[in-house]
Amino acid sequence: MGRNAAENDGVAPYDFGGNWSPSSHELARRLARKNRNKRNAIVAGVSSLLVLGSLALVIVTSPGWKLLSETFFAWAYGVEVLPKIILGFGTNVVLTIIAGTSVAILGLTIALIRTSRSPALTPFRILATIYVDLFRGIPMLLVILLVGFGIPALRIQGLTNNVLILGTIAVVITYTAYVAEVIRSGIMSIHPSQRAAARSLGLTSGQTMRFVVLPQAIKRVIPPLLNDFVSLLKDTGLVSILGVTDAVRAAQINASRTFNYTPYVVSAILFLLITIPLTRYIDRVIRRSSAKQNSEGAI
Repeated sequence: MGRNAAENDGVAPYDFGGNWSPSSHELARRLARKNRNKRNAIVAGVSSLLVLGSLALVIVTSPGWKLLSETFFAWAYGVEVLPKIILGFGTNVVLTIIAGTSVAILGLTIALIRTSRSPALTPFRILATIYVDLFRGIPMLLVILLVGFGIPALRIQGLTNNVLILGTIAVVITYTAYVAEVIRSGIMSIHPSQRAAARSLGLTSGQTMRFVVLPQAIKRVIPPLLNDFVSLLKDTGLVSILGVTDAVRAAQINASRTFNYTPYVVSAILFLLITIPLTRYIDRVIRRSSAKQNSEGAI
């Protein structure tokens, strides 16, 4: 009876032998989705081509385009100065790795101090709060200037005058405050029942934080931490104000000799070669994380 009803409805009957095939309705829906996706892709491509083409046409036909192209896009000069800028860019990469590692360790430490409930750590919590509020409110350029020129002015025996080290310290001081808050927000987002369940199983407060709370918190804040890492790479160019020969400083030196600003464009391209893939990777991580959370919520 069920088989006859299915046939009367125009739906392919289910074969209990395992030879299943989609119904005509399902095939029609699939074809409609395919056609809709194809139509959307065509519309997106045409609209993007029109907008970008119009923008390019306005720029190329502007009165100052010839002078602009000669001043900023002299590729022959760009190839000439490229090795020097790459050498300076290596300084940015090394500074990013050193500062990123230091920021991760110090930021985690400060976040743990601020989320700790131990009465003995109360003065450290106060100091950590003051530190975070202070350096999140000061532009990093000012911090670099204060550290770069203030520490040598103290003339304390044993303190370094190396501008690269001082610039790295300034970057670490600033970004640690931001990363500490990101990690702290991840820790605070874990439901108290997680802690209660861990303590009921006999785990100490430290073990609960290490094995239960912290792994979940870090997993939740990976996307914003990766965003901070990309920003860190870009902001390492600010240490050039102290005289550090990084990519920005190397571009500035070569541009000042000829008053041709192509080296700045070359320096920007080097940064983009790293930041764009990282940004796309971050977007992918965020999409996967959102899809996983939605699937877990559906369950």
